[in-house]
Amino acid sequence: MSIRRIQTGPRMSEAVVYNNTVYLAGQVAAGDTVAGQTRAILAQIDALLAEAGTDRSKLVSATIYLTDIATFGEMNAEWEKWVSPGNTPARATVEARLAAPEYRVEIQVVAAL
Repeated sequence: MSIRRIQTGPRMSEAVVYNNTVYLAGQVAAGDTVAGQTRAILAQIDALLAEAGTDRSKLVSATIYLTDIATFGEMNAEWEKWVSPGNTPARATVEARLAAPEYRVEIQVVAAL
């Protein structure tokens, strides 16, 4: 089986396709609010999944990192508008310090092709 890498850089690929599964790197986005960052990240996820040949209805797993778990509801409001009804993935949400202070949300997903 071959491995296909999408948007490969010197440190990482934004997505890797292997064995009919798409693995996305953690996605972050600029923005003033958790809701705004979440919307931008979900749009990035849609674009990467499309480039890989799949979509959000085929998500199998998601991990969401928040710098402040008190923003869980704000992030979840955007997630629930976006996620495919009846096709919700296994998911974990964790409070964590992210790579740069301007990032408040990071989302990493795995999807089937």
